[in-house]
Order: sequence, then C-alpha cells, then structure tokens
Amino acid sequence: MIKSAKELTAEEKMRLICGKDFWHTDDLGGKLPQITVADGPVGLRVVKERREDGTETSYPSVAYPSIQLLANTWSTESAKEMGECLADDCKERDVDILLAPGVNIKRNPLNGRNFEYFSEDPVLAGRMAKSYIEGVQEQGVGVCLKHFCCNNLEYDRLHQSSDVDERTLRELYYRPFQIACEAKPVSVMSSYNRINGTYGAEYRRGFDVLRNEFGFDGAIFSDWSAVRDRTASAKAGLDLSMPICDDHYQKLRTDYEAGRLTDEELDRCAQRVLDLIHRCKAMHRGKQVVKTEKKRAEAAKAIAADGMVLLKNDGLLPLGGAKRISVCGCFAKPDTVDMLRGGGSAGVEWLDKTFDIPAALERRGYAVAYEGAFRYDGVESFNQNARTALLNAAKSDVNVVCVGTGNPVEYEAGDRKTLRLPEVQERAILETAEQNENTIVVVFAGGAVDMSVWADKVRAILYAGFPGMGGDEVVADILTGKINPSGKLSETFPLSAESVPAVNAYRVAGVTRYQEGLDVGYRYFVTYEVPVLYPFGYGLGYSEFTYKELLLTAEEDRLRVSCSIENISSRDGKEIVQVYVRECAPLVYRPKKELKAFSKSEIKAGQTKPFEFVLHGDAFAHWSVAENKWEITDGVYEISVGASSQDIRLIGKITIENGKITVV
Repeated sequence: MIKSAKELTAEEKMRLICGKDFWHTDDLGGKLPQITVADGPVGLRVVKERREDGTETSYPSVAYPSIQLLANTWSTESAKEMGECLADDCKERDVDILLAPGVNIKRNPLNGRNFEYFSEDPVLAGRMAKSYIEGVQEQGVGVCLKHFCCNNLEYDRLHQSSDVDERTLRELYYRPFQIACEAKPVSVMSSYNRINGTYGAEYRRGFDVLRNEFGFDGAIFSDWSAVRDRTASAKAGLDLSMPICDDHYQKLRTDYEAGRLTDEELDRCAQRVLDLIHRCKAMHRGKQVVKTEKKRAEAAKAIAADGMVLLKNDGLLPLGGAKRISVCGCFAKPDTVDMLRGGGSAGVEWLDKTFDIPAALERRGYAVAYEGAFRYDGVESFNQNARTALLNAAKSDVNVVCVGTGNPVEYEAGDRKTLRLPEVQERAILETAEQNENTIVVVFAGGAVDMSVWADKVRAILYAGFPGMGGDEVVADILTGKINPSGKLSETFPLSAESVPAVNAYRVAGVTRYQEGLDVGYRYFVTYEVPVLYPFGYGLGYSEFTYKELLLTAEEDRLRVSCSIENISSRDGKEIVQVYVRECAPLVYRPKKELKAFSKSEIKAGQTKPFEFVLHGDAFAHWSVAENKWEITDGVYEISVGASSQDIRLIGKITIENGKITVV
C-alpha cells in the first residue's frame, strides 16, 4: 500500500489534492482507498441524487437538535453522545469524515448560520466541540472542524474580508479552534471569506498557527468551491480542494511545470492527504455500529430535553389543574419539518417527520383545541381560520402559542433581516394573550429572538430551538412537568439587534470591520452595563438552588475553585455552574467577565453537591500585542461563580506575581 507521496507521480499528487468529485477523494484508478465525506452536524446528509438544477435528494437520517440547542445543554456529555450517534449514522452509510462541527463565534446575532454554531463564548464553544469530536472519532469516524476562520456572517461570504486585530483573533476567534484541536480532529475546513485581506483557502499565517501552535496534525480542506487559485492555496498549506474543479487542476499543472509550485510544496500537501486516507481507514477498522437507530432517536430527544431553555415562568408551569388547552401556530403541527430546522448544508432529511404538539398534549390527558392561525408561506400571513384561535384561547384554561423561524429565515448563504418574529406571529401572541392571560409561548428558532414586543404580555416562554426528531414530545413533557428544564442560553438575547456593537460596525462591499474588538456578546453587555432581554448563561427550571462555601486554593501555577450547590426545592434538578474571571486593574483593556469554566450536574431535592474547577494559567492570560505572545499580568483577579453571566452568587479574589497565585 502506498504510504509516501514520493511513490506517486507528480500528476497523481496533483489529482490527489484536488478531489475526485463532490464527496470523495481521488483513488487514482484504484491505487488508493477512497475517502467519503458528508454533511452535517445535526444529522447525516448523504446525497442520493444531485440534479442539474442544483437540487438534491438525501437519504433520511436521525435528526438531532441544532448545534445551538446542543450548546444550550452546557453538557460535554451530551455533546459526546451526539458525536457517538452521528458516528454510527456515518458507519451505516460508509462515510469516513463528517463535515462538522462548526465553532465560529456568534459575533452578530443576525448571522443566518448561527444555528450551526455553539456560542458567542470561545471556551464554551471549544469545550463542547472538543467533546463532540471525541464522540465521533472514538467511534471510528473522522471530523472536519470548521470554518477557519472569522466566518461570522453569511453576507458576501465568498468575497468579504473580516478585518480583525491579532489580539481579538487570538482571544476570541482562534480560541475555540485551539481548544477543539485538543481532540485531534483529522481535518479542518477553511472558510470562504478573507481574513485581513487574504482568502481563507490561502491563509498561510492561520494554517501555521493551527499546525505549529495548536498541535493540529491533520489535513486542511477548502470549503466547497472556496479555492480561487489552487497553486496559491497549496503553497499556503491547503491540502485538499473540494469539490473537483478541472480548471484548478489544469492551472496547478501549468504552474508546476513552470516551476511556480515546487516538488516540496506539492509533496507536503499530497503527503497530508495520504496520511488522512490511511488514518481514517485505520480508525474505522473493526468499528461496528454501537447504537441502534431507535437508541439514536432516543438520544436526540434526551439532548433536546437537556437543551431547551425556560426563559420565563411566573408560576404557570408546570401545568397543574388545567384541563382545556388551546394551541395555535403552525409550528405546533408543521406541514413540513423545514419549519423546525435551518437551511443549507446542515439541513437533514428527517427519518421520522412526525411532529404534533396538540396530539402529544392529548396523550397526556388534556383536551386540546388546535388552530394553525398563520401559514408558513414565508410565515407572514394569517390563515382563513385565524379567528378560531382567538375563540379557542378565550374558552380554554391555558393558551399555548407556537412560533418560530425555520428554513426560510435562518439558512446558509444568507443572514436574518431582523431578530423579531414576523408581524403575524407577534400579533398571534398578543391577540390570543388578550383572550387568555394564561398564555405560554414556545419558540422554535436557531438563534436569538427579539421578544421585547410581547415578552411581558405572557406568563411563560419556552425556547425550544430547532429540537430535531421527538421535539414535540419533549415540549409536552416540559410543559406538563415530566421533564424539569435545565438548558441555559449559550448566547445573549439582546433587547434588539441594534444594541449589539457588531450589528452597527463598519461594513461595505468587500470589508467587515471588527471594530468592537473583544466586546462580543456578554463581554460587551456586562462591561458597559447595557440591559439585555436574557443574559448569556441564563435559564430557569422547576428547582431552586443556593450557592455556598466558595473555596479558592492556590496550587503553584493553577487555582482550584470549589463550591457547594444545594437544591432547596422539592424537585430533583440539574444546575449549570459557571466560573468567570476578571482582572481588577488591567494594564490593557479586558472585559469585566470572561467565562473560564463550567459544569452541569443533577442535584437531588434537598441535597447538596460539591463542584470543583481547576483554572490554569491560560484562564488569566491575555494576548500581548507588544510581545506577540500570551502574557499573565501581575495583579489582582476576581473569581466569580454564578448561575449566569449576570447572576453571580459567590466572589473571591487572588493575586498573581511572577506566575505564582496567592489567595487574598
């Protein structure tokens, strides 16, 4: 078997680094095994038929919650389990590499692809991605970590330049890739956009950081059709351009023959693709499907249950003595599951398209009256029976309104125009709430939603995200109390899009300036005390917890943070404990809170559970532009432990001098 690129001819090497078709590497006429890749992050998308007009038919697959909803679990265990399930999906379809996960930072809440990404925070995004990758790769399937880097809007993504300073790159946009690379992904995908003027497929400086600093030892892919100049990208260190493009191959061949691409440069790329092929085949060898399709579907439901976020509850939930429930909104009983997922390469053909919240509530013993109220033709118009929804609400004990966005609003290659729901949905909420004060809103969306018009007019709000298969059952179980909600927001819900610095940043055709620097998400809102609708890390449940007994223990160059959490309610529940760090008198600008650790655990009713975290030097470091390295400034640091970024329960302080930590 060929192991060295030097055993191949120059032509074979060039064929190898240009791909064979849309989903495969070149087998060089049978001389090499072939690698098969496939989307996507929340359900396997293996194309059955690709038509000349660009439309496709895919094989049905288990549909898991969106990455955004997975992130709302704050559970690395859930992330790993989802990865394990996806690996089994891949093995059944002979897929070697899953093109996922995406760890791009949610700089702008209007990004149409935010449903595919974990968080506005690099530590949360990185740690969740790392566990996801471990879940996939330990089961014998490779991943392709993406999109490196600064693909934070879909606007003009094929050309625009993300203009961002080095410190912000290091602390925000590189950081989740750095953490995820600890899981040794077999491949990384470059982004479409330019980074400070250089296309992602030619980003030598970034590729060097990946390989020389982050320990990445796999192959770098282009995003699909992202290569402009195959020679320039090969010289920069991009190993595999996808999909096949004969023009790229011919230019590569011409440039090689003219001496513009050296044998050494060609060999480097070809060798890494060879290594990728052998590594993937070795990983896969002997690995069998572990979880049945039924078990994977059950896992999808469990992850959705762990990630749905109860945003508001004035005591109405869980439903108690209610007998008659009115349900309105076409999201409760969709004609198409496109309403319940984002569009683009992450769109999966659901194996089971059943989604019926009224029926799920009826199975739990309630008398349910359902009316769609508005149609899903762009989710902008009432249907002819909309008045029935008002009448149903008026004569019911509880009114449930199901609203959202879905494929036409959140999708790859386009951004959202607004964070608000379509007017028809806001009117459905407001008008039915006038008829029934016991109104609950269930939101199906893949990102932040501006709820300012109606949030104070209803008694409860459940953020159900894009929940995947079985999400209807999970919603019914949360409303009726069988499931105690435990998700927390992995991104800030601002009062409006206009209150987000990135939304107002300089942007013209070709350039997006990251002028807000480090002030992304909660870092901005906390530092400048700007009010938000719901803060990063926030979420309610049916249990109540108290935080106590903070203990900081210095251990040379690391800090041990311990505390106890007591469940003072009569209901077992899960709590997500978050640890933030602030440098008290910095010599360079630093946000007032930065997440450095988190943990989720179940605590039985009336019991107390210890939590412990270890913060290493990187928890206190900033990127020094002057020294071009990570640096820890001598000084005082505040350690805060809380239930959200704006609900801090315990505070302690330390000093650092010459790298030595002392508890104050």
